Amino acid sequence: MSAGGTVMWLLAGLCVLFWTLVLERLWYAHRHFPVWAQERKILWQKLTEQVLEGRGWHYRVRAAWLAQAREQLLIPLSVTRTLVALFPLLGLLGTVTGMIAVFDVLASTSGANPRAMAGGVWQATLPTLAGMVLAIGGLFSLARLERNAQRAIGHFAEQLRHE
Repeated sequence: MSAGGTVMWLLAGLCVLFWTLVLERLWYAHRHFPVWAQERKILWQKLTEQVLEGRGWHYRVRAAWLAQAREQLLIPLSVTRTLVALFPLLGLLGTVTGMIAVFDVLASTSGANPRAMAGGVWQATLPTLAGMVLAIGGLFSLARLERNAQRAIGHFAEQLRHE
């Protein structure tokens, strides 16, 4: 971690935050949302019984519940999406700070010390690699979370069909 400079610590902290958010979203989608959806399904069955008596406002209720489901499952993913976009940018920041260290060594030793420059090159490449690895892993997990959320919303919408 110290070889990559302070940017590596920042990347590590954001990585912990990212995976905490991913795990929270998985927990929410598998534990909390199904309970919420089941409660709405029971209410929907009661509403459809009232529709048979001549009331037609139930479709507005359905639309509101679907909007709430999207809000619960998709909106919180914007923070994780932002973190995925930040990972490669912070990697590039590490590249710049590492190159500054290389140029500092070049200026102070007149370019005659390759071992001293190697530390700066290492500091330049390590955060870049870490940022790209985090971004690629983040893209895959984010795509899976979004796909699961869309699937859950579709299943919920299917449960709220008028029979």
